[in-house]
Amino acid sequence: MTVMTASESRVRTYGGWRRSRGLGLMGLGSAQTLMVVIALTVLILSVSVDLTLGGIVAGPALLLIGGIVLRWDGVPLLHGILQRIRWGWGSTRGYTAYRAGVTAAHPHGWQLPGLLAPTTLLSVEDPGGEYGVVWHRRLGTMTVTLRVAATSTWLVDPGQAERWVANWGSWLAGLGYLPTVRWVAVTVDTAPASGSRLAHYVAGRVAPHAPAAARRVLAQLVEVSPAAAADVETRVTITFDPALSPTRPRDLDESLAEVGRALPGLTDTLGSCGLTVLGRATASDLLAVVRAAYDPAARGDVANALGDGAGLRRFLDWDTAGPIAANEFYDRYQHDSGWSVSWAWHEAPRANVHADVLSRLLAPGGHPKRVTLLYRPASAADASRIVDREVNAASFRDALRAAQKRDENARDRADKERAMRAAREEAAGAGVGLMSMFVTVTVTDEDDLGRAVADAESRAEVAKIRLRRLRASQAAAFAVTLPCGICPPQLATQWPR
Repeated sequence: MTVMTASESRVRTYGGWRRSRGLGLMGLGSAQTLMVVIALTVLILSVSVDLTLGGIVAGPALLLIGGIVLRWDGVPLLHGILQRIRWGWGSTRGYTAYRAGVTAAHPHGWQLPGLLAPTTLLSVEDPGGEYGVVWHRRLGTMTVTLRVAATSTWLVDPGQAERWVANWGSWLAGLGYLPTVRWVAVTVDTAPASGSRLAHYVAGRVAPHAPAAARRVLAQLVEVSPAAAADVETRVTITFDPALSPTRPRDLDESLAEVGRALPGLTDTLGSCGLTVLGRATASDLLAVVRAAYDPAARGDVANALGDGAGLRRFLDWDTAGPIAANEFYDRYQHDSGWSVSWAWHEAPRANVHADVLSRLLAPGGHPKRVTLLYRPASAADASRIVDREVNAASFRDALRAAQKRDENARDRADKERAMRAAREEAAGAGVGLMSMFVTVTVTDEDDLGRAVADAESRAEVAKIRLRRLRASQAAAFAVTLPCGICPPQLATQWPR
């Protein structure tokens, strides 16, 4: 992230986001460029050997090259076609539907759907208190969630807000020196207040002999509160991989101890980033978040049970916190009482923006919404190599353009400047990482889905962010916005498709 100051108004702006680009030709990645070169080489050799053979090879070769080079909304046609084929193959075999039953005789009769199936919830207690850990049994990662409250930048001096942003950048840069931290997700979860929590609270505290006028006033406040209030929760979810620790933990207890040693330092430094750390999320807190996400109509009941201490744990465990039934459609996701649509970040703001650029997107609306920023920090040892590779790639494209006698356009010039600026900032101590965003909006009535989608997309436009609706990946994106440590780019490299 690059910080710039306007010379006249002294209003701090932020920018410098850059899509990673390799040495590929025509905007292609290295692997895509290699496939195009191989296809062209095979075509040329076939024609040189025999024209008939060349005619046979020409069709598949040109289709492969066209599928890689041609794009639709920034996505290669070949990628879209393969995704559609995989979706059709999975949906015809029932992989997009989930059903849980009251009677479950087989070992996997009760488990969360999709990407959350290999996870389990652990309750850990140390001197800092009890907290929940989501353990991914297949990857070995462990996820801890911190409950935080963000301070509005509108209520403080601009200089203080700038220091908060700088400290947040330092906090992210420090992750490069912690080999066990794989990624960090910051989620803002908003929903209209159900009113049941307030009604439950007031009903238990109204004196039987209170004046009738006072009881009427309280009843009216309870009645109008859902239309005037909202539930807002901010979470910082940190995913660890204990296997990357120099101590090499040998069992589950040693892995949890490794996570427990890293947490205090990360928690304490968050306080200087404009956040108030309310504590580590307990197992009951995580159960409530997952259950309310899959069954939004039960949000009020879940909140009431959570407020009764350990009451929620008597009715729910990790396997039963998910949906009773779920169906993933090509462009939406149905789960119990909810219908959800999810998007991913397609393009960051091109221009410099103010610190409150995301305020409209994060603000509560008429429907439950979760916005997750996913950070994948690069290790301090790899940071310099990454920025040097990006600078070398930009120089290669300059040399290729000069050899082809093409003029440099404004976008290429700006991209090169950002790559050079990133290298200078990394040399000065800045961290390097990959960032992505996921947005999920949920409604309880399918007829309201169109309005909710339009509202979310209009909010993204105000935030100067381009979102892409994740077709054929709705269930995966829904899981990313939950505090369960799911990172699709990482899973794509480790799991078979």
